[in-house]
Amino acid sequence: MTDPVLQADGLTKRYGRRVALADCTVDVPPGRVVGLVGPNGAGKTTLLQLTVGMLTPTAGRITVLGGRPGDGPGQLAKVGFVAQDAPTYAGLSIADHLRFGARTNPRWDQALADERIAQLGLDPAQKAGRLSGGQRAQLALTMAVAKRPELLILDEPVASLDPIARREFLRGLMAHAAEHGSSVILSSHLVSDLERVCDYLIVLTASRVRVAGDIEELMGSHYRLTGARRNAADLPAGAEMIEHSFTERQSTFIVRSVVPIEDTSLTVEQLTLEDVVLAYLSRSVEAHRPELEISR
Repeated sequence: MTDPVLQADGLTKRYGRRVALADCTVDVPPGRVVGLVGPNGAGKTTLLQLTVGMLTPTAGRITVLGGRPGDGPGQLAKVGFVAQDAPTYAGLSIADHLRFGARTNPRWDQALADERIAQLGLDPAQKAGRLSGGQRAQLALTMAVAKRPELLILDEPVASLDPIARREFLRGLMAHAAEHGSSVILSSHLVSDLERVCDYLIVLTASRVRVAGDIEELMGSHYRLTGARRNAADLPAGAEMIEHSFTERQSTFIVRSVVPIEDTSLTVEQLTLEDVVLAYLSRSVEAHRPELEISR
């Protein structure tokens, strides 16, 4: 059995009393394009920074490609990272960036870097500070993939890009993953982007992993059930309730079930990926909403 590219067990990160990530347990299989989704403050960036070794955990364990994150040049060379806003050096040219990459990465592929820059139609002499947001993101991606990493991590790299630039960035990412077989973890708020490029999903809310798994399996095991009003306790056996809503006469449930729902009193619908994500996000909001005491 192939080892996970990322394995976390009880992974926790605190800053004083504030918990940035709590009891994160997840195994990410190799060769997958993983979508990491959750609201602001959910812990996505914390998890990714722990994965690349920029942070150390308060509790729990994490291994990346069989080693400790950031543990020496060999481990660092295995992981490519594009942080939020795709940081580049404004005063350096594209060629300067590539020379810097060649000097600092033992597995650097200059031919790959040059080919990507040429395909993007960028002038190597141009300063990074004069590039558009999409061009800077593509330069940052080039720097990451030319390392020839086994795992490529991207922390919301397309959040600030326009739709055309976002599409081109994702197209380049997918071409790299398909050609070189790298594992990818992509954090994003944009479920439509994740649905286009990812085959594995992690939903992180309120500093905790709510669900993780193969996207095809998740979509095949989540259903919307609609029928006459009933209690959640009356759901079919084996159905785990994720979200619910009621009208005076009708109940609607989002459930997870590993067996088909065969209750003829219910209308059963498959869900989109966005439906699944929103159900878990809503579940987290409800779980953390304070109870209100109504004065009479």
